[in-house]
Amino acid sequence: MEKNRLLKQYFGHSAFREGQEELIDNLVKGNDVMGIMPTGAGKSVCYQIPALLLEGTAIVISPLISLMKDQVNSLTEAGISAAFLNSSLAQWEYYDVLKQAEQGRYKILYVAPERLGTENFIEFAKSVRISLVIVDEAHCVSQWGQDFRPSYLKIADFINALPKRPVVGAFTATATKQVRDDIINILQLKKPFVVTTGFDRKNLYFEVRKPKDKTAELLKLMERYKNQSGIVYCISRKSVEEVCQRLCEEGYDATRYHAGLSDNERRINQEDFIFDRKRIMVATNAFGMGIDKSNVSFVIHYNMPKNIESYYQEAGRAGRDGAPAECVLLYAKRDVRSNEFLIDQTENSRLDEEQAEKIKELDRIRLKQMTFYSTTSDCLRQFMLKYFGERAPDHCGNCSNCNAGYEMVDVTVEAQKIVSCVYRLEQRNRHVRASTIVEILRGSRSSRMATNGFDTLSTFGIMKESNTSAIRRIVDFLIRENYLAEIEEEIRVVNLTEKSRSVIKPAAPIKMKVPIIEEKPKEEKLQPVNDSLMDKLKQLRLKIANSERVPAYVIFTDAALMDMCRKLPKTKAEFLGISGVGETKLNKYGEKFLAAIKQWEDEQ
Repeated sequence: MEKNRLLKQYFGHSAFREGQEELIDNLVKGNDVMGIMPTGAGKSVCYQIPALLLEGTAIVISPLISLMKDQVNSLTEAGISAAFLNSSLAQWEYYDVLKQAEQGRYKILYVAPERLGTENFIEFAKSVRISLVIVDEAHCVSQWGQDFRPSYLKIADFINALPKRPVVGAFTATATKQVRDDIINILQLKKPFVVTTGFDRKNLYFEVRKPKDKTAELLKLMERYKNQSGIVYCISRKSVEEVCQRLCEEGYDATRYHAGLSDNERRINQEDFIFDRKRIMVATNAFGMGIDKSNVSFVIHYNMPKNIESYYQEAGRAGRDGAPAECVLLYAKRDVRSNEFLIDQTENSRLDEEQAEKIKELDRIRLKQMTFYSTTSDCLRQFMLKYFGERAPDHCGNCSNCNAGYEMVDVTVEAQKIVSCVYRLEQRNRHVRASTIVEILRGSRSSRMATNGFDTLSTFGIMKESNTSAIRRIVDFLIRENYLAEIEEEIRVVNLTEKSRSVIKPAAPIKMKVPIIEEKPKEEKLQPVNDSLMDKLKQLRLKIANSERVPAYVIFTDAALMDMCRKLPKTKAEFLGISGVGETKLNKYGEKFLAAIKQWEDEQ
């Protein structure tokens, strides 16, 4: 069939991934669609192939300049005519692209949402045949999403203003049920065909560490990721500067990205990372949305992000080519307080006071779930998948909790002491932080214990033989399981719940998973290919990329090079069988890579 031929010719794949074919078929038939697919699942193919099959130009609405540049680079390299319109273009370049688009030069035109309301773009859109309107990163349209962008609210008005309504598709990697419903309603999708392919990225290893010294832990991880490309996310500009400087001092090729840098420096630093001139990007969450760099082998969160949606999206920038990759979160309790401060300081002039407070409250609920993820002893993958509404097994075998080694421990007595302490405080009409409860139970001799009368409580010092972290782990467990609740007052305080009573007179023992060992060394990944051949192919790829002034992964992904190393193709027909090799790339690069492989074999 035509769609299968296009998949191989332009994208180098012999079979569609889950959900792709159904979405393509529905778009071609004229049905609106909504695709919820994890990063690396191939969302772009779902609308790029229909754009090739249908008459006219497909308009793809995208939020970030970097995303458009990456997509257009990849399409052009594959032999597909595409362009973008955004603020990075000079005025003459903008009008030149618009003029050529009017002449039908491009099959796919990427557009920033802010451009939809401009007079010249509306005139253009009304004068040409538009095959599709695709809304990428569609969660940005929802005020309940983690990355709301008011400019997305104008998309439906733009579509309705067209002489003939085109087929509309919405795509996102992250969306809870509420956000999905919001996307369908706000974009006014007509009985959309909806595909949710699942959020599980099986090639990603998830890990949470709770180090006393984050910098030392980061440097230890860097030793683990020698010669690999990765991203380190930080919560603030200050942290980005400090972490980047330290990595550079230790001899690592690192660069930085945050909103405090000039546009030009951010552009240069981003290109250094994409073109592999710098191996490590240290950044705030301002970096990465839509970045199509396929050879990111690790993503480290130096600080806990404020919600699971953001974490999933940012961590998902690792392993986009399907190769094994690692996602590590360095957790500390102060990260929670930092995120609470950021939520409280958030202002949005486009919302009234009541709406703004509702969004802040939802942000606080999301932060609580992110904190639970960071402190749970259950399977990390299962926790994340359940959050997005998917069923998952209790043990994935590819996260730090599953691999660390845990045992079920009876904590009934300890739980009774903790709940009793909260009860005694409530009798005095006092509500305190979790950390203060731990101090009371351990019998802290700090002056504020006596000042507040906490040292006169019957529960004062009844757990003095236990260490602080052990007590806090049980407190966190009781909150996660709703035996206690954290309530936002002037500070976050711990209260009793309806379930608290069952702790004092339990029907069965209260058991909690406790690590046997805090960290089990992870087995080194076996090298699936010969290192010397892989290095030779990477050097050839880099030489071609530099001459064409495109990122190396645009020529071939690491996964494609690995496939070459495994299959050792000798003919053009065999080379066409490599994953990621289409007819265009076969004709452009086939002979050079076949020659390099033959030369390596002759030298063995």
